[in-house]
Amino acid sequence: MGLFRFRFRFRFSNRSLNHPIVAIFLLLLSFPLTCLGIRYFPASGETEIHSGPGVLSGFTEAPEYRNGVGCSRDTIHVAMTIDLEYLRGSIAAVHSVLRHASCPENVFFHFIAAEFDPASPRDLTRLVRSTFTSLRFKMYIFREDTVINLISSSIRIALENPLNYARNYLGDILDPNVNRVIYLDSDIVIVDDIQKLWNITLQHNRVIGAPEYCHTNFTNYFTDTFWSDPELPRVFGSRTKPCYFNTGVMVMDMKKWREGDYRRQIENWMEVQRKKRIYELGSLPPFLLVFGGDIEPIDHRWNQHGLGGDNVKGSCRKLHSGPVSLLHWSGKGKPWVRLDDGSACPLDHLWEPYDLYTRKHRRQGPAVGSFGLDGYSSYFI
Repeated sequence: MGLFRFRFRFRFSNRSLNHPIVAIFLLLLSFPLTCLGIRYFPASGETEIHSGPGVLSGFTEAPEYRNGVGCSRDTIHVAMTIDLEYLRGSIAAVHSVLRHASCPENVFFHFIAAEFDPASPRDLTRLVRSTFTSLRFKMYIFREDTVINLISSSIRIALENPLNYARNYLGDILDPNVNRVIYLDSDIVIVDDIQKLWNITLQHNRVIGAPEYCHTNFTNYFTDTFWSDPELPRVFGSRTKPCYFNTGVMVMDMKKWREGDYRRQIENWMEVQRKKRIYELGSLPPFLLVFGGDIEPIDHRWNQHGLGGDNVKGSCRKLHSGPVSLLHWSGKGKPWVRLDDGSACPLDHLWEPYDLYTRKHRRQGPAVGSFGLDGYSSYFI
């Protein structure tokens, strides 16, 4: 929101305060400056995509997905970031949600776009409208300078993107009447009914629900500086057992989030990081420090994560054991990049059916069955 990035000198007086321009300016300053939001509902007629980055003109229109029998009017709120680099992932994620939802018309998407991304929020809005003509959504413009001074270097430069930290500000970004939201990363596909995830109960006054992984070595997510400090590790003292959870899939109670001022708690840890270097993995560790050991544990089927490989090499991974409702290409390797490069991992072909990008130069991989993935079909809903 660069609208007010100018210097000015204005001598206020009782008389000048009555001037209409001054009144409008003061009114605008009274609003929170974390983001701007533009709401779009389904519109009839053709939608033109302005020329811009080439990828914006390469998507085909998704099929119409309509509610099944017995759908209520309850809205399912889903929040996602959207930018040029992960655009194909975001579009595929939305497509997968709608394709498997029993009540797709009940899903309302909250897209968060970066203020200075090469693809402007206006062009992203037009793209979403032309690709999903019946989608109910709102596009928010995230002010990157809200968080830029709190970000420290990470193990992978992509993790330093300010938009990765937009989830910290959902309480400020989303409309105040949104009291519950499912946050999803852009490198996921859902192969189950999102209504099931929405219906999960957050017990014991918990703020977040997510798949929890207590078998991992929790100490690996923080540096020796953190664990050797006489005070910092005590943050986990009152919790039964701090466990790792992936912030790419979260059911969030936004009312409790705002009441608990969790945005500020996360920012406090980011400030500690700037001074002492207590972790290496971008936006994840502050969430672990605030919520680790105190989340609603959700079935692991809702975040089969790590499919992008490690954060350095992006090596191929297999699915975890058990059923699958959501596949998550967290890590360095992204399926659309590997598919286009002709270096796809076997599981990348499970993402491909949801890809709506159709530019002629895009590589077409072999059928899924030829990669020996037939055995995975029994895991899916």
